[in-house]
Amino acid sequence: MKLESLNPASGELIATYDEMSPEQVDEVLVGCHNAFLEWSQTTFEHRAELLTKVAGLLRERRDELAELMTREMGKPITQARAEVDKCAWVCDYYAQNAEDFLSREIVETDAAKSYIAFEPLGVVLAVMPWNFPFWQVLRFAAPALMAGNTAALKHASSVQGCALAIEALFSDAGYPDGAFRTLVLGSRATGVAIEHPKVQAVTLTGSTPAGRKVASLAGSLLKKTVLELGGSDPYVILEDADLDLAVAACVTGRILNTGQSCIAAKRFVVPDAIREEFEHRLVELMRRQRVGDPLRDETEVGPMARADLRGELHEQVERSLQAGARCLLGGDVPEGPGAFYPPTVLTDITAGMAAYEEELFGPVAAVLPVADEEEAIRVANDTAFGLGAAVFTRDAARGEEIARKRLQAGSCFVNAFVKSDPRLPFGGIKGSGYGRELGAFGIREFVNIKTVYIA
Repeated sequence: MKLESLNPASGELIATYDEMSPEQVDEVLVGCHNAFLEWSQTTFEHRAELLTKVAGLLRERRDELAELMTREMGKPITQARAEVDKCAWVCDYYAQNAEDFLSREIVETDAAKSYIAFEPLGVVLAVMPWNFPFWQVLRFAAPALMAGNTAALKHASSVQGCALAIEALFSDAGYPDGAFRTLVLGSRATGVAIEHPKVQAVTLTGSTPAGRKVASLAGSLLKKTVLELGGSDPYVILEDADLDLAVAACVTGRILNTGQSCIAAKRFVVPDAIREEFEHRLVELMRRQRVGDPLRDETEVGPMARADLRGELHEQVERSLQAGARCLLGGDVPEGPGAFYPPTVLTDITAGMAAYEEELFGPVAAVLPVADEEEAIRVANDTAFGLGAAVFTRDAARGEEIARKRLQAGSCFVNAFVKSDPRLPFGGIKGSGYGRELGAFGIREFVNIKTVYIA
């Protein structure tokens, strides 16, 4: 089987890749296991030295890696460069902090000595998506490798060039053969890798249906999983919000990566008292977003990653309109080459509509009208997802109370758009998955939390 990489801005074929046979998959994963036997015994100092080299290579190759990303999945080039920078940051962060995060914890018991140790598990398989083709991988690989595990990557079929470029980074930094390998596989062959006896754990970033399949298969084999799945993040705009700040954050959070992000701002929950003014400002700012060639620095919204994804998004918009929503901006598929979709604003979104119930993975903002704060919080939580959420108010204490106690999500922000940060744990609840990446919690997901007791 051939895997194809297409330029979503033009539809042109970039490259084709031969899918690995089951025998080749076995060879790679056995190699990862053999590398683990030695890598797990190395010092934190040595691991940090090599990961710091990866960070340096990311910075050296920033422009070429960013262009590769843009050509394979359409990410605006300035955002692609920023993604490479963030990958270097996460490498530096774990190189500097992993030893502290995994240092043993003394526990006083009846023993002469007792403590908790954090030991690596073995080969961790990562099933990764196309939308952040470098960041999603590095945020898993940096902590996994620093913990002493080895890593196998099954990347999205459409970004095989990025997958192989990441493998080259680790090889060129001096990692041993098998410490990080890429499996060139389509989605249907993912199960072959999950079932392999040398794979000890699986991490997946992707859709909720994909998460259910992976969790079901891995669970049947008693393999640990971490799932970062879909999201339909609500942004609650309270009546006392600074609308200039709120609208700017809402637009940035909605159109970043052309809206193709699990933690993108997707549902704007707005009280009737300020709704008209909010919608006016939202439409005007969304209208000013520059759509075009993703290789040009001035472009803010590029093409969607694939034409079929654009088709799915437009179908969701049409179903919402048929159910009674109104379109304030955009909503039409443009003519010409490329999988472009215009910045779009829908309003009068109510329960039962696609824009209310489903994740809109593209540059479409949905305004959900409510009567007051209480209804706003109820509507914000009325979703199958629970990845991120935000609240906007001039009363910081009030916003903090809502974020901490009332919004149901893994990450809740006050007066800012939701984003990931290497220093903070990242993940969701409900249909957005379980487990955490990043921070101290992230590196402890794929370790044996071992009790050591000496009488």
